[in-house]
Amino acid sequence: SLWMESDKTSNGTMIAHRFASNFQHVAKATARSFSNSTAASAKVAILGAAGGIGQPLSMLCKLSNQIDELSCYDIVGTPGVAADLSHIPSKAKMSGALPHAGSWPPRSNDGLAEALTGADVVVIPAGVPRKPGMTRDDLFNTNASIVKTLMEGVAEHCPGAVIAIISNPVNSTVPIAAEVLKKAGVYDKTKLCGVTTLDVCRANTFVATSQGWDPKDVDVTVIGGHAGITILPLFSQVPGMKVSDEELDALTVRTQFGGDEVVKAKAGAGSATLSMAYAGFLFTENVLKALNGEEGIVQCAYVESDLTDAKYFASPCKFGKNGVEEVKGFGELSAYEKQWFDKMLPDLKKQIQKGEDFVNN
Repeated sequence: SLWMESDKTSNGTMIAHRFASNFQHVAKATARSFSNSTAASAKVAILGAAGGIGQPLSMLCKLSNQIDELSCYDIVGTPGVAADLSHIPSKAKMSGALPHAGSWPPRSNDGLAEALTGADVVVIPAGVPRKPGMTRDDLFNTNASIVKTLMEGVAEHCPGAVIAIISNPVNSTVPIAAEVLKKAGVYDKTKLCGVTTLDVCRANTFVATSQGWDPKDVDVTVIGGHAGITILPLFSQVPGMKVSDEELDALTVRTQFGGDEVVKAKAGAGSATLSMAYAGFLFTENVLKALNGEEGIVQCAYVESDLTDAKYFASPCKFGKNGVEEVKGFGELSAYEKQWFDKMLPDLKKQIQKGEDFVNN
């Protein structure tokens, strides 16, 4: 190891000091890249914080200067996650809550109430991950019940928070969340979003690689839903992009099924967790910037929409002090994209209906 090698040299102490100094420099730069010194006070609750997405997402949020209080909730492990993260020298105050142990007579879930009370943004990555051969829809029964239960808590304890749903299948779990909030009389379409940022991240990455560009200079609009063919990257709108028909098809399908690529590579050990945590963090920090009054925050999100005849649809959305201020259009589609669009809508509408029926039937 580097530390052992440094001990064998005559100037080992100097090398070790230099290593530590470089590490501190990198850590400070990382913290700066995740920060905005003008941020107002904000509380973020992460539900499912001990899971494969939840832990790295919690760490990224702990580094953010937008967040004053970070509450981690899960059925196991969150006191440890919160204690661990609390040692990172950043301003967010940590707390970790578990469900209340069973009692008689039954009483409400104090841990969930504690995590949610006062939250400005609630991020929900809770649920079971995909394994090889599973579609996001195969997760439906387990994750639908989890999201329903957590949303009942949100409706009771922080109905005004912006809610960011990561739990799959997003095409159905967002409608589930909406129906729970409607039943409680607190639904606000400007506050409920499905996080589709990972689809944008993938599209940006794959295009940049294909074209030899810096991914930071690419921003692909991705519309539709967040599963398979319901994901539609609009590569025709990327200025200067030059690809053959075959390359375009390969890039489109890879963006649609990028999650399967990771599930397969992990060989049963999980799904996309690290890239999803990064995407969830980007989404959350943009929401917080907008809530704090920063202008010009536009990002794709899966929201209630009248752009198509699907009740929920992902497209660019302008965020502001109250959540989603405007669901923006997605421009003109190429003939190739129109084929995918027509193919996608029936699937998307079925998945939305399945979510609504879960709560109402």
